[in-house]
Amino acid sequence: MDKEAQYGGDYKFIPATSVASGMQLEIAPDIFSFTVQIVNLCFVGTPGQKEFVIVDAGMPGSAEDIITAAQERFGGDSKPKAIILTHGHFDHVGAVIELVQHWNIPVYAHEAELPYLTGKTSYPEPDATVEGGLVAKMSPMFPNEPINLGSDVHPLPADGSVPHLPGFRWVHTPGHSPGHVSLFRDSDRALIAGDAFVTVKQESLYKVLTQQQEISGPPRYLTPDWKAAWDSVKKLEALKPSVAITGHGAPMAGELLAESLHRLVQEFDTIAIPDYGKYVDGESH
Repeated sequence: MDKEAQYGGDYKFIPATSVASGMQLEIAPDIFSFTVQIVNLCFVGTPGQKEFVIVDAGMPGSAEDIITAAQERFGGDSKPKAIILTHGHFDHVGAVIELVQHWNIPVYAHEAELPYLTGKTSYPEPDATVEGGLVAKMSPMFPNEPINLGSDVHPLPADGSVPHLPGFRWVHTPGHSPGHVSLFRDSDRALIAGDAFVTVKQESLYKVLTQQQEISGPPRYLTPDWKAAWDSVKKLEALKPSVAITGHGAPMAGELLAESLHRLVQEFDTIAIPDYGKYVDGESH
């Protein structure tokens, strides 16, 4: 564990939750989704084998809940091989330092995301002016300063493979962040999408609280590049996933997923791109 590791100066517990908080869902025999407040993370591995990988690291202050869920799934003496990050926003790295300290494991992320994970670069400030609802208005309280994982974070392999997850490949899906990745397994077409698209209107407090399911683009208040985000959704739709676990909202599968993703690609400018906001104005769409 790198002794220099630290969170950004604005790191803090965020008092936001949903009816899904604490929910544990088996998506496949070796894919397990766990909801922490308003965000999902995944355990990938077969129970009984005691070896698994964690994809994303929850909200600030959630380390104990994540460790407990891992022990319940894989056994008290189990230990993940690594943490894979879809990206480095606060709600996906909230417990990463505590988890690395507890298990002494490496973290992997896309090379373009490393400046935000090694203390070099802050993310753009959340956009409270963006169209969408009360969560967007609350977004200035969300941390955006970089965390510093030091030597504990490593770039994902350039060949598209995912460390300790044979069968999966990472797909670069920028827009929501420069180094955002999604994970895809060709054998069963399982997709861990991160925030490339989500299945709840993340800007709306009511819909976040109730987890009302609907296809949506990446969270608006933290998405600075809408053209790249649209291209990323097109890339994922072309994979024809059978099931998708997204960073926010309930998993989606089968015909509902296929139809919803197709509609999102066709109508991204009206479904996903907000009518106004500081990252929209001046962009052509």
